[in-house]
Parts: sequence; structure tokens; C-alpha cells
Amino acid sequence: MKIEQKKNHSEVTEFVLLGFRAPAKFQVFLFLVFLMIYMVTVVGNISMIIVIKMDSRLQTPMYFFLRNLSYLDLCYSTVIAPKTLANFLTSEKKISYNGCAAQFFFFALFVTTEGFLLAVMAFDRFSAICSPLQYPVHMSQKVCIQLVTGSYICGCINSIVQTGFTFSLRFCGENRLDHFFCDVPALIKISCVDTFVNEIVLFILSALIIISTTTVILISYGYILSTVLKIPSTHGRNKTFSTCGSHIAVVSLFYGTVFFMYAQPGSISSPEQSKIVAVFYTLVIPMLNPLIYSLRNRDVKDAVKKILGGKRSQ
Repeated sequence: MKIEQKKNHSEVTEFVLLGFRAPAKFQVFLFLVFLMIYMVTVVGNISMIIVIKMDSRLQTPMYFFLRNLSYLDLCYSTVIAPKTLANFLTSEKKISYNGCAAQFFFFALFVTTEGFLLAVMAFDRFSAICSPLQYPVHMSQKVCIQLVTGSYICGCINSIVQTGFTFSLRFCGENRLDHFFCDVPALIKISCVDTFVNEIVLFILSALIIISTTTVILISYGYILSTVLKIPSTHGRNKTFSTCGSHIAVVSLFYGTVFFMYAQPGSISSPEQSKIVAVFYTLVIPMLNPLIYSLRNRDVKDAVKKILGGKRSQ
């Protein structure tokens, strides 16, 4: 627990994002790597959105959710990447206090919404595989819109609470964030007041979100596994479960990194570990998601070939 100090110092009006401490030449290399990752992310997710929108065969609940997933990946990587890229090329790695608050608010909004959306996608696969006759009713267009809207509402509530608690802290002179974007653990470390309540709120909210969404995912896949094992033919089992393979891969990547970052006491992970994990879930995962779904999904590959003028695979 911290004791309030530096009362005579003026309040912070801007932060310095220390980012990755490396020689200038290596900073240029990192800039090129991050730029490539971000460009692939933008192209991949925009392409996924366009393909799903244009192909009539992909106008189903599963692809409606996938289109929203691509939109979220595009949004929360864009909240982080441009400022990070700019900081690689300048010696003044500054961000205003309000800019920092806005960056964190939108990042928390989109990343939390994605967590809930992944749970919704698991429920969608459960409905499609375990209750195929009732699937059109369970996953009507109205229900799908409500589920996505609910995910955004949950994301917004968490973002408002986290941003409110974090930026109600006092920062007395010390404004150097040992991170490449404005995130709660880094902000808590430079506050000059007691942050015990903030750390508890971060832990509880993160734990509640992770536990509630992973519970939905695990229960859904528990029922899916039970249903798939009852299918007599091996080919039928493989075909049915293959529709879930991409989602399982995305869920594993997303929740593995988010759990490591937020659902643990702040003292466990070092700043350098936090940066590496943060790079993975802010930039790498949004890049990988459209690749995972396009490479493992025959319908998406066929749609891409159709749009590009190729022959539909047989």
C-alpha cells in the first residue's frame, strides 16, 4: 500500500510512454515489425468484414458474430498501434492526460466487449450443434443483435468503472509510464496515493469477467463435446467439431494472455513481462484472428475465391 506523498508537486497533465528501452537502431527495427503487424491486422480484418458482408452464403449468425469480432480486433488494435508507432520515431513519447484516459477507455471497451463476444460465439456453436432444430429460433436476427449489443453494454460498464477509478488517482509529478500505452497496472505504479482499492477493483472486475465468460464457454463446449461423441461416424464427428476449432484457438490465445495480465496481483509480473504479453493481445492476436478463421474455414476460403474471381473449391 502506498502512502500519499509529493503533495507540493503539481498535478500531471501529460504522461511519457517509456515503451521499449532499446538503442535507436533497434527502435527502427521495432517500428518496422509493429508496422507490418498492424498493416496485416488492418488488411486481414477489413477483408474479413468485406467478405462476410458480400457473400450471401455467410449471412448466418456465426458469421455475423465473426464480422463483429473482426471489427473489435480492428478497433482496439487501432487504439494502440498508431501512437505506439509514432513513439518509435520520436524522442518525446508524450501523451496528454485526456488522451491517455481516452486511449484506456476505448481499449477497455473493445477488449472487454471481445471477451463477451467470444462467449456469445461459444453459445452460438452450442445452439447450432446441440439444438439444430431450434437454432433458427434461438439465434434469430433479433437475438443476435441483442447479444452483440449486450456485449457492448458490458464492455462499456467495465470501461467506465475502470477509467473512473484509475483516473481519479493523483499523479504528483511522476509521469513516466513504463509501458507503450496507457494501461491500469502501469498507471497504478506511478500514482502518489494509496492504490489498494484500485488494485482490488481491477482484480475483482477482471476475475468476474473472465470467470463469467469462460464458464459460458466451458459449459457450451462441454455440451458440444457430449453431442459430438454421440455421432456414430468418425467423419461426422470431425466435421461437426471442426466448426469449433477456430473459435477454440482464438479463445485460448485471448483468455490466456488476458488472464496473465489482469487476473493476478500486480506484483507478480514485471514491467517487461507485461509489455511482451500486452504486445501479444493488443497487436498479435488481432492479426492472427482473421488468419485463423480464414485458413481453417472452408466457407470463408470459398467466399474469398469467389470474390477474387477464382473457382469455388469442390
